[in-house]
Amino acid sequence: MNNDLILLGHGSGGRLSHQLLDELIIPQLSSVPVAGQNDAALLNIGGIKLAFSTDSYVVDPVFFPGGNIGDLAINGTVNDLAMMGARPLCLSVGFILEEGFSKAELARILASMREAADAAGVAIVTGDTKVVPKGKGDRIFINTSGIGAVEHNLHIDGASAQVGDKVIVNGSIGDHGIAVLSAREGLEIDSGIQSDSAPLNGLVADLLPLGPALHVLRDPTRGGVATTLKEIALQSGVTITLDEKSLPVNPGVKGVCSILGLDPLYVANEGKLLAFVAPEQAEAALAAMRRHPLGKDAAIIGEVTETSAGKVQMETLVGGVRGVEMLAGEQLPRIC
Repeated sequence: MNNDLILLGHGSGGRLSHQLLDELIIPQLSSVPVAGQNDAALLNIGGIKLAFSTDSYVVDPVFFPGGNIGDLAINGTVNDLAMMGARPLCLSVGFILEEGFSKAELARILASMREAADAAGVAIVTGDTKVVPKGKGDRIFINTSGIGAVEHNLHIDGASAQVGDKVIVNGSIGDHGIAVLSAREGLEIDSGIQSDSAPLNGLVADLLPLGPALHVLRDPTRGGVATTLKEIALQSGVTITLDEKSLPVNPGVKGVCSILGLDPLYVANEGKLLAFVAPEQAEAALAAMRRHPLGKDAAIIGEVTETSAGKVQMETLVGGVRGVEMLAGEQLPRIC
């Protein structure tokens, strides 16, 4: 393998992505340490606390069960802001269109973006459009950036996990990745699997009353739950222990993963969050999630068990313990 070339795996959100960031991109452009690498930057401008985030979407196909690249782009940036405990305010939208792309399909994507923005309560305030020659792009790529207001004094980030914290997820994992894969490969699976793409800012607003007991929020997108937990473990310097029997997985997703040899822990999500909550408030957090439509299947899936250099492990169904690492390579390319 030529180590001087960019591979698909560098866009996976897993180990190769982190190597690219840590060895090349961040040293050249910034000086953000591992502990500070969160879903959005926190800014203090004249005493006003803001969160700022940006993301690009290259999903293939652009239409999939449960959504399309348009609502995905809105929800993704809304969620990145929400994971910092911010109230999303406004977004920018940038399009790169390939010559020959259907205006009717673009109109459909724009309509879904407008609907998603309205559902999240955010305004689209600026943007840009470029067109590249046919064959020089892939139909449509979208970038969204967003600003949110941080209206509390809580310290919510990936470096704040504490020993004893319970790890809660708001529902079944892997739905988005398998929905996109099924559409891409033309899999005729009568399972009703749909993307879970959704804005999570309302659910986060219901968790903020937990106050200082709420330590970490993160949405497990590229690389799935496993990679996200490994990131948090490294940022916080802790060991996270999962309980395999507690992991909520849609039976259809479980079936497809079994057939294709995939692990749901590494499959992308677009409407799920992981919350690390002090043990004395874990049941209250679980109850708050379950009262919200996007959290009715919430479950406690593990806990922070000790300090360490950053370790994730899982107690398996057969009673053993296995290590859980970041996604290696690219399990499902072009998933978001």
